[in-house]
Amino acid sequence: MQDQVAPLCPNPADAGKSPEVLLAERDQRIRDAVALKQPDRVPLLLAAGYLLAEYGGISNQELQDDAIKYQELLERCACEFGPDNIVGLLAHPAASLVLGDRMTAWPGYGLPASGQFQFVEGEFMKAEDYPAFLRDPSDWAIRTYLPRAFGRLEGLKSLPPLGMWAFGVYNLMNLALYANPGASEAFSALAEAIKVVGEGMALTFQSMGRMAALGFPPAIGAGSLAEAPFDFMSDTLRGMRGIMLDMLRRPEELLAAEEKVLEIQLEHVLTFAEVTGLKWATFPLHRGSDGFMSLDQFERFYWPQLKRFLLAVIEKGITPFVLYEGVWDKRLEYLAELPKGKTVGWFQKSDIVKVKEVLGDTMCIMGGMPNSLLTGGSVQEVRDRTRELCERVGTNGGFIMSTSVGEMAGSKLENVRAWVGATREFGRYS
Repeated sequence: MQDQVAPLCPNPADAGKSPEVLLAERDQRIRDAVALKQPDRVPLLLAAGYLLAEYGGISNQELQDDAIKYQELLERCACEFGPDNIVGLLAHPAASLVLGDRMTAWPGYGLPASGQFQFVEGEFMKAEDYPAFLRDPSDWAIRTYLPRAFGRLEGLKSLPPLGMWAFGVYNLMNLALYANPGASEAFSALAEAIKVVGEGMALTFQSMGRMAALGFPPAIGAGSLAEAPFDFMSDTLRGMRGIMLDMLRRPEELLAAEEKVLEIQLEHVLTFAEVTGLKWATFPLHRGSDGFMSLDQFERFYWPQLKRFLLAVIEKGITPFVLYEGVWDKRLEYLAELPKGKTVGWFQKSDIVKVKEVLGDTMCIMGGMPNSLLTGGSVQEVRDRTRELCERVGTNGGFIMSTSVGEMAGSKLENVRAWVGATREFGRYS
């Protein structure tokens, strides 16, 4: 990556202000919104994603694989549009490719160069695995789950029980079992994956420094990744079909497993924050919305566990950034139980005006701009929607303008410009 920040022309609205001033203003604007205060104007988050490839005239694969080009386009886009916060690509395939994971596809790797990241759900945990999972989730994960989910880790299934390491020096005679070709290949793959992830993390922190030098604070939610315990059990373990059957056929085992993964994830979130200093935890919620389960199921399998998780994170001074995917209109009253001014809620398809009415004094609300309007609407339609959001959802603060989905691929640049300009025009509080 280049050593110096490229000389770029800022958005005219920011002309005359130093990067230091812009950084402080943008950061404070976001902090005020998160704390349910009224900033000087409605802050805007640009979830650019693969739009950066279209913006630069390159393929999604090139954007993903060329760190220098990616950073250049992120900086150019940020400086041209001048949002308060900008998010680029959310994930990178390096570790997945090294380990041969069986649950993702990427531009140029399982997809055309123009494709977009895809999660390929599988049932990597079988129903009969619950007893082993509950007895020792770490042992089960390493010796059973990883060999199923990652091609180059199949050799881990030949390892002896991990609890044997508590046998101290006497367990050293079992090291011969770690020297078989399959296990050796798995350990080599893990070492390679750790290396590429470390290199990627270094680039991420370097990028954050470069963006700060241009006046842009770290992306909202930059920190650990966690899930509702139900989603954890569903997404990468049981799959949607399996988890729906579990609620009917083995509810007690499912509930016990959720308690296990809640404890594991909580320790991870706290450790991540301590090591990195990043005080956000991002929670993408996949199965809790109105269309996935009844309210009775939500009250038993989803909300109590998620609420305890969020409260425990908040207690430690970490801010949950929660992505309420799908429609949550029938769940809003539950969300009102969360402490005031301690979370950010990004709403995808919920009625954003209703969200403001129910949760306006509970959490900072984010979203509101339909991606379809940026891709297929007119400039005037974009301006009209922006004005409506500022007037009806941005009232008294506690609102961050953004798209409904955290990916802006296909957006017309003239519509993005109109959106940014209208947010500045109609979103002023004074």
